[in-house]
Amino acid sequence: MGGELLTIGAFARAARLSPKALRLYDNLGLLRPAAVDVDSGYRYYAPAQLGRARLVAWLRRIGMPLARIQEVCDLPGPAAAAAITAHLAEAEAELADRKRLAGFLVDHLTGKGTPMSENRPTLGLRFAARSETGKVRETNHDIAYAGSTLLAVADGSGPSGTLAATAAVDAFRALPELTLDSLAAGLRNASAAVEQYGDQSISTLTALLWSGSRVGVVHIGDTRAYLLRGGVVSRFTDDHSYVQTLVDEGRLDAADLLTHPQRPVLVRALGANGEADISLRTAVQGDRYLLCSDGLWAVVDPAPVLSAGLDPSATVNQLVDLALDAGAPDNIACVVADVVPV
Repeated sequence: MGGELLTIGAFARAARLSPKALRLYDNLGLLRPAAVDVDSGYRYYAPAQLGRARLVAWLRRIGMPLARIQEVCDLPGPAAAAAITAHLAEAEAELADRKRLAGFLVDHLTGKGTPMSENRPTLGLRFAARSETGKVRETNHDIAYAGSTLLAVADGSGPSGTLAATAAVDAFRALPELTLDSLAAGLRNASAAVEQYGDQSISTLTALLWSGSRVGVVHIGDTRAYLLRGGVVSRFTDDHSYVQTLVDEGRLDAADLLTHPQRPVLVRALGANGEADISLRTAVQGDRYLLCSDGLWAVVDPAPVLSAGLDPSATVNQLVDLALDAGAPDNIACVVADVVPV
Protein backbone atom coordinates (compact mmCIF):
# COMPACT_ATOMS: atom_id res chain seq x y z
CA MET A 1 0.00 0.00 0.00
CA GLY A 2 3.09 2.27 0.40
CA GLY A 3 3.29 5.82 1.72
CA GLU A 4 2.67 6.62 5.36
CA LEU A 5 -0.42 4.46 5.77
CA LEU A 6 -0.67 2.38 8.91
CA THR A 7 -2.10 -1.11 9.20
CA ILE A 8 -5.27 -1.40 11.26
CA GLY A 9 -3.25 -2.96 14.07
CA ALA A 10 -0.65 -0.19 14.13
CA PHE A 11 -3.31 2.49 13.87
CA ALA A 12 -5.31 0.87 16.69
CA ARG A 13 -2.25 0.93 18.96
CA ALA A 14 -1.51 4.57 18.11
CA ALA A 15 -5.13 5.58 18.73
CA ARG A 16 -5.42 3.38 21.83
CA LEU A 17 -8.38 1.61 20.30
CA SER A 18 -9.04 -2.00 19.37
CA PRO A 19 -9.20 -3.20 15.76
CA LYS A 20 -12.76 -4.35 16.57
CA ALA A 21 -13.71 -0.77 17.49
CA LEU A 22 -12.17 0.54 14.27
CA ARG A 23 -14.12 -1.96 12.21
CA LEU A 24 -17.34 -0.86 13.97
CA TYR A 25 -16.55 2.82 13.32
CA ASP A 26 -15.95 1.99 9.65
CA ASN A 27 -19.27 0.13 9.36
CA LEU A 28 -21.11 3.05 10.95
CA GLY A 29 -19.38 5.65 8.78
CA LEU A 30 -17.68 7.32 11.76
CA LEU A 31 -14.12 6.63 10.63
CA ARG A 32 -13.49 5.25 7.18
CA PRO A 33 -10.04 3.77 6.42
CA ALA A 34 -7.83 5.72 4.06
CA ALA A 35 -7.46 2.64 1.86
CA VAL A 36 -8.67 -0.96 1.67
CA ASP A 37 -6.77 -3.79 0.01
CA VAL A 38 -9.02 -5.00 -2.81
CA ASP A 39 -7.83 -8.59 -2.46
CA SER A 40 -7.71 -9.11 1.30
CA GLY A 41 -10.11 -6.41 2.46
CA TYR A 42 -7.49 -5.25 4.97
CA ARG A 43 -7.90 -1.70 6.20
CA TYR A 44 -5.17 0.97 6.21
CA TYR A 45 -5.28 4.35 7.94
CA ALA A 46 -3.44 7.65 7.58
CA PRO A 47 -1.71 9.21 10.62
CA ALA A 48 -3.81 12.34 10.05
CA GLN A 49 -6.88 10.29 11.04
CA LEU A 50 -5.61 9.80 14.59
CA GLY A 51 -7.25 13.02 15.79
CA ARG A 52 -10.72 11.94 14.68
CA ALA A 53 -10.17 8.42 16.04
CA ARG A 54 -9.28 9.79 19.47
CA LEU A 55 -12.22 12.22 19.40
CA VAL A 56 -14.61 9.37 18.65
CA ALA A 57 -13.14 7.36 21.53
CA TRP A 58 -13.39 10.28 23.95
CA LEU A 59 -16.99 10.97 22.98
CA ARG A 60 -17.82 7.31 23.53
CA ARG A 61 -16.26 7.53 27.00
CA ILE A 62 -18.63 10.35 27.99
CA GLY A 63 -21.56 8.21 26.89
CA MET A 64 -22.52 9.98 23.68
CA PRO A 65 -24.57 7.79 21.29
CA LEU A 66 -22.82 6.75 18.08
CA ALA A 67 -25.36 8.52 15.86
CA ARG A 68 -24.74 11.81 17.67
CA ILE A 69 -20.96 11.30 17.63
CA GLN A 70 -21.02 11.35 13.84
CA GLU A 71 -22.82 14.70 13.91
CA VAL A 72 -20.38 16.18 16.43
CA CYS A 73 -17.28 14.98 14.57
CA ASP A 74 -18.45 16.79 11.45
CA LEU A 75 -18.98 20.12 13.26
CA PRO A 76 -16.40 22.93 13.46
CA GLY A 77 -14.64 23.26 16.80
CA PRO A 78 -16.90 25.82 18.55
CA ALA A 79 -20.09 24.07 17.42
CA ALA A 80 -18.70 20.68 18.50
CA ALA A 81 -17.84 22.14 21.92
CA ALA A 82 -21.39 23.48 22.26
CA ALA A 83 -22.77 20.06 21.34
CA ILE A 84 -20.62 18.39 24.00
CA THR A 85 -21.76 20.93 26.59
CA ALA A 86 -25.39 20.28 25.66
CA HIS A 87 -24.82 16.51 25.91
CA LEU A 88 -23.33 16.95 29.38
CA ALA A 89 -26.36 19.00 30.48
CA GLU A 90 -28.70 16.31 29.17
CA ALA A 91 -26.66 13.58 30.89
CA GLU A 92 -26.80 15.46 34.19
CA ALA A 93 -30.56 15.95 33.84
CA GLU A 94 -31.03 12.27 33.03
CA LEU A 95 -28.90 11.29 36.04
CA ALA A 96 -31.08 13.49 38.23
CA ASP A 97 -34.14 11.78 36.70
CA ARG A 98 -32.71 8.36 37.50
CA LYS A 99 -32.01 9.39 41.08
CA ARG A 100 -35.58 10.64 41.48
CA LEU A 101 -36.91 7.50 39.84
CA ALA A 102 -34.80 5.30 42.12
CA GLY A 103 -36.13 7.17 45.15
CA PHE A 104 -39.68 6.83 43.86
CA LEU A 105 -39.22 3.08 43.31
CA VAL A 106 -37.85 2.61 46.82
CA ASP A 107 -40.84 4.46 48.26
CA HIS A 108 -43.23 2.62 45.95
CA LEU A 109 -41.89 -0.81 46.91
CA THR A 110 -41.99 0.01 50.62
CA GLY A 111 -45.54 1.34 50.47
CA LYS A 112 -44.61 5.01 50.69
CA GLY A 113 -45.20 5.91 47.05
CA THR A 114 -46.56 9.30 46.05
CA PRO A 115 -47.47 10.63 42.61
CA MET A 116 -44.58 12.10 40.64
CA SER A 117 -46.25 15.45 40.21
CA GLU A 118 -45.71 19.03 41.31
CA ASN A 119 -48.39 21.08 43.06
CA ARG A 120 -47.24 24.40 41.62
CA PRO A 121 -45.51 23.91 38.29
CA THR A 122 -43.27 26.76 37.24
CA LEU A 123 -42.91 25.71 33.61
CA GLY A 124 -45.48 25.21 30.89
CA LEU A 125 -45.73 24.57 27.17
CA ARG A 126 -46.41 26.76 24.16
CA PHE A 127 -47.31 24.38 21.34
CA ALA A 128 -48.66 23.75 17.84
CA ALA A 129 -49.64 20.64 15.90
CA ARG A 130 -50.46 19.78 12.30
CA SER A 131 -51.17 16.65 10.28
CA GLU A 132 -51.49 16.30 6.50
CA THR A 133 -52.37 13.45 4.15
CA GLY A 134 -49.47 14.22 1.83
CA LYS A 135 -49.39 13.98 -1.95
CA VAL A 136 -49.46 10.22 -2.49
CA ARG A 137 -51.67 8.58 0.15
CA GLU A 138 -55.44 8.71 -0.23
CA THR A 139 -56.18 8.69 3.52
CA ASN A 140 -54.40 10.13 6.54
CA HIS A 141 -53.45 7.61 9.25
CA ASP A 142 -51.24 10.07 11.16
CA ILE A 143 -52.42 11.83 14.31
CA ALA A 144 -50.80 14.93 15.83
CA TYR A 145 -52.05 16.14 19.22
CA ALA A 146 -50.83 18.96 21.48
CA GLY A 147 -52.24 20.07 24.81
CA SER A 148 -51.02 21.53 28.08
CA THR A 149 -50.22 18.11 29.58
CA LEU A 150 -49.81 15.87 26.52
CA LEU A 151 -47.90 16.01 23.24
CA ALA A 152 -48.33 13.01 20.94
CA VAL A 153 -47.96 11.71 17.42
CA ALA A 154 -49.15 8.33 16.18
CA ASP A 155 -48.89 6.63 12.79
CA GLY A 156 -51.49 3.94 12.16
CA SER A 157 -51.53 1.33 9.43
CA GLY A 158 -53.92 -1.34 8.27
CA PRO A 159 -57.64 -1.17 7.45
CA SER A 160 -58.39 0.77 10.66
CA GLY A 161 -55.11 2.68 10.79
CA THR A 162 -56.61 6.08 11.53
CA LEU A 163 -58.83 4.69 14.29
CA ALA A 164 -55.89 2.78 15.77
CA ALA A 165 -53.70 5.89 15.88
CA THR A 166 -56.50 7.98 17.36
CA ALA A 167 -57.18 5.36 20.03
CA ALA A 168 -53.49 5.21 20.94
CA VAL A 169 -53.36 8.95 21.58
CA ASP A 170 -56.74 9.07 23.35
CA ALA A 171 -55.54 6.49 25.88
CA PHE A 172 -53.15 9.12 27.30
CA ARG A 173 -55.37 12.19 27.16
CA ALA A 174 -57.13 11.52 30.46
CA LEU A 175 -54.32 10.24 32.70
CA PRO A 176 -54.97 11.56 36.22
CA GLU A 177 -51.30 12.09 37.13
CA LEU A 178 -47.77 11.44 35.94
CA THR A 179 -46.63 8.26 37.69
CA LEU A 180 -44.97 5.08 36.48
CA ASP A 181 -48.18 3.22 37.22
CA SER A 182 -50.28 5.65 35.19
CA LEU A 183 -47.88 5.46 32.22
CA ALA A 184 -48.05 1.68 32.33
CA ALA A 185 -51.84 1.81 32.58
CA GLY A 186 -51.99 4.20 29.65
CA LEU A 187 -49.95 1.79 27.58
CA ARG A 188 -52.17 -1.13 28.48
CA ASN A 189 -55.23 0.90 27.51
CA ALA A 190 -53.62 2.04 24.26
CA SER A 191 -52.62 -1.49 23.32
CA ALA A 192 -56.06 -2.86 24.11
CA ALA A 193 -57.72 -0.04 22.16
CA VAL A 194 -55.64 -0.82 19.06
CA GLU A 195 -56.08 -4.58 19.37
CA GLN A 196 -59.86 -4.28 19.51
CA TYR A 197 -60.00 -3.68 15.77
CA GLY A 198 -58.68 -7.18 15.11
CA ASP A 199 -57.96 -6.49 11.44
CA GLN A 200 -54.13 -6.34 11.55
CA SER A 201 -54.23 -2.61 12.18
CA ILE A 202 -51.32 -1.29 14.27
CA SER A 203 -50.00 2.05 15.41
CA THR A 204 -46.79 3.70 16.47
CA LEU A 205 -46.88 6.21 19.32
CA THR A 206 -44.54 8.85 20.67
CA ALA A 207 -46.02 10.78 23.58
CA LEU A 208 -44.68 13.28 26.11
CA LEU A 209 -46.73 13.68 29.27
CA TRP A 210 -46.11 16.89 31.18
CA SER A 211 -46.17 17.57 34.93
CA GLY A 212 -44.32 20.64 36.17
CA SER A 213 -40.77 20.22 34.92
CA ARG A 214 -41.06 16.45 34.62
CA VAL A 215 -41.72 14.76 31.30
CA GLY A 216 -42.84 11.16 30.92
CA VAL A 217 -41.85 9.69 27.56
CA VAL A 218 -43.75 6.80 25.98
CA HIS A 219 -42.45 5.53 22.66
CA ILE A 220 -42.98 2.59 20.33
CA GLY A 221 -42.41 2.36 16.58
CA ASP A 222 -40.66 4.85 14.29
CA THR A 223 -42.35 8.11 15.16
CA ARG A 224 -39.68 10.29 16.75
CA ALA A 225 -39.00 12.88 19.46
CA TYR A 226 -36.28 15.53 19.19
CA LEU A 227 -34.98 18.08 21.68
CA LEU A 228 -33.44 21.48 20.94
CA ARG A 229 -31.38 22.55 23.96
CA GLY A 230 -28.47 24.96 24.05
CA GLY A 231 -28.57 25.40 20.29
CA VAL A 232 -28.12 21.66 19.63
CA VAL A 233 -30.82 19.37 18.22
CA SER A 234 -30.74 15.74 19.37
CA ARG A 235 -33.10 12.80 18.97
CA PHE A 236 -33.97 10.95 22.17
CA THR A 237 -36.10 8.10 20.85
CA ASP A 238 -34.90 4.99 19.02
CA ASP A 239 -36.62 3.74 15.88
CA HIS A 240 -38.12 0.30 16.44
CA SER A 241 -37.63 -0.67 12.81
CA TYR A 242 -35.93 -3.49 10.96
CA VAL A 243 -33.39 -1.25 9.23
CA GLN A 244 -32.46 0.44 12.52
CA THR A 245 -31.55 -2.97 13.92
CA LEU A 246 -29.29 -3.46 10.89
CA VAL A 247 -27.59 -0.13 11.62
CA ASP A 248 -27.25 -0.94 15.33
CA GLU A 249 -25.64 -4.28 14.48
CA GLY A 250 -23.21 -2.66 12.04
CA ARG A 251 -24.74 -4.46 9.06
CA LEU A 252 -25.98 -1.28 7.37
CA ASP A 253 -24.40 2.14 7.00
CA ALA A 254 -26.47 4.76 8.81
CA ALA A 255 -26.30 6.89 5.66
CA ASP A 256 -28.27 4.19 3.80
CA LEU A 257 -31.14 3.98 6.30
CA LEU A 258 -33.44 6.39 4.48
CA THR A 259 -33.09 4.67 1.10
CA HIS A 260 -33.36 1.07 2.28
CA PRO A 261 -36.44 -0.60 0.70
CA GLN A 262 -37.49 -2.07 4.07
CA ARG A 263 -37.19 1.17 6.05
CA PRO A 264 -40.93 1.26 6.98
CA VAL A 265 -40.88 -2.29 8.42
CA LEU A 266 -41.45 -2.13 12.18
CA VAL A 267 -40.25 -4.59 14.80
CA ARG A 268 -42.37 -3.01 17.57
CA ALA A 269 -45.79 -1.34 17.42
CA LEU A 270 -49.05 -1.17 19.36
CA GLY A 271 -51.23 -4.05 18.23
CA ALA A 272 -48.19 -6.06 17.18
CA ASN A 273 -45.01 -7.22 18.90
CA GLY A 274 -42.70 -5.66 21.45
CA GLU A 275 -42.89 -3.36 24.43
CA ALA A 276 -42.85 0.41 24.46
CA ASP A 277 -39.97 2.43 25.87
CA ILE A 278 -40.82 4.45 28.98
CA SER A 279 -38.52 7.08 30.47
CA LEU A 280 -38.59 10.21 32.60
CA ARG A 281 -36.85 13.44 31.70
CA THR A 282 -36.40 16.86 33.24
CA ALA A 283 -37.41 19.86 31.15
CA VAL A 284 -35.46 23.12 31.23
CA GLN A 285 -36.78 26.56 30.37
CA GLY A 286 -35.95 27.25 26.73
CA ASP A 287 -36.17 23.62 25.63
CA ARG A 288 -37.96 22.92 22.37
CA TYR A 289 -39.52 19.54 21.56
CA LEU A 290 -40.42 18.12 18.18
CA LEU A 291 -42.54 15.00 17.74
CA CYS A 292 -43.09 13.75 14.20
CA SER A 293 -43.92 10.78 12.04
CA ASP A 294 -41.62 9.30 9.41
CA GLY A 295 -43.58 11.21 6.81
CA LEU A 296 -41.64 14.23 8.05
CA TRP A 297 -38.24 13.05 9.25
CA ALA A 298 -37.66 10.76 6.27
CA VAL A 299 -37.81 13.69 3.84
CA VAL A 300 -36.84 16.76 5.91
CA ASP A 301 -33.89 17.50 8.19
CA PRO A 302 -35.71 19.20 11.09
CA ALA A 303 -32.67 20.72 12.82
CA PRO A 304 -32.32 23.97 10.81
CA VAL A 305 -36.00 24.82 11.12
CA LEU A 306 -36.15 23.98 14.82
CA SER A 307 -33.18 26.27 15.43
CA ALA A 308 -34.48 29.18 13.34
CA GLY A 309 -36.18 30.98 16.23
CA LEU A 310 -39.71 30.87 14.82
CA ASP A 311 -42.66 30.35 17.16
CA PRO A 312 -44.13 26.81 17.40
CA SER A 313 -46.95 27.45 14.91
CA ALA A 314 -44.64 28.91 12.25
CA THR A 315 -42.12 26.12 12.88
CA VAL A 316 -44.74 23.40 12.44
CA ASN A 317 -46.03 24.99 9.25
CA GLN A 318 -42.57 25.38 7.77
CA LEU A 319 -41.60 21.76 8.55
CA VAL A 320 -44.83 20.38 7.05
CA ASP A 321 -44.58 22.66 4.02
CA LEU A 322 -41.01 21.46 3.40
CA ALA A 323 -42.23 17.87 3.50
CA LEU A 324 -44.98 18.73 1.00
CA ASP A 325 -42.45 20.48 -1.24
CA ALA A 326 -40.30 17.31 -1.09
CA GLY A 327 -43.17 15.26 -2.54
CA ALA A 328 -44.79 14.09 0.73
CA PRO A 329 -44.89 10.38 -0.18
CA ASP A 330 -46.40 9.55 3.22
CA ASN A 331 -48.79 11.08 5.75
CA ILE A 332 -47.27 13.78 7.95
CA ALA A 333 -47.70 14.45 11.67
CA CYS A 334 -45.80 17.19 13.48
CA VAL A 335 -45.90 18.71 16.99
CA VAL A 336 -43.59 21.46 18.25
CA ALA A 337 -43.62 22.71 21.86
CA ASP A 338 -41.51 25.26 23.72
CA VAL A 339 -40.89 25.09 27.46
CA VAL A 340 -41.78 28.50 28.91
CA PRO A 341 -42.29 29.98 32.40
CA VAL A 342 -45.87 30.19 33.67
